Amino acid sequence: MKLTTLGRHVLIEYYNCDKDILKDHDKIEEIMNEAARVSGATIVESCFHTFNPYGVSGAVIISESHLTIHTWPEYGYASVDVFTCGDTVDPWRAEDFLEKALKAELSDSYEIGRGMADKIHKYSKGEIVVESFKPVEVDVK
Repeated sequence: MKLTTLGRHVLIEYYNCDKDILKDHDKIEEIMNEAARVSGATIVESCFHTFNPYGVSGAVIISESHLTIHTWPEYGYASVDVFTCGDTVDPWRAEDFLEKALKAELSDSYEIGRGMADKIHKYSKGEIVVESFKPVEVDVK
């Protein structure tokens, strides 16, 4: 069975990361922008914020959607979302790059199809005339 979706949303948790990296605003922004490039995305802009006493949150806005991160240096933990639309970006390349760049000992991740075409059609209140998306085929087991 195949599902046609508008996008792919990969949710990732990284454990036992390098705590100094997780505290470093500039390094996190650099790593996240590089993850976007590695995945094949087109960067529009990025915005990152450092919290007191530590921790960084930020987003890289890409033409194909976004990558976000939230770090907890005190736990060596980072949470990342990679949401892509279309068929030109591979979110799993970003996931692999980030695991290495954050020096994570372990990661856990899963993918959710977003914007399932069948549901969009089912719940639409009118006829959908223009479908300019590039559907992604996802194998369902």
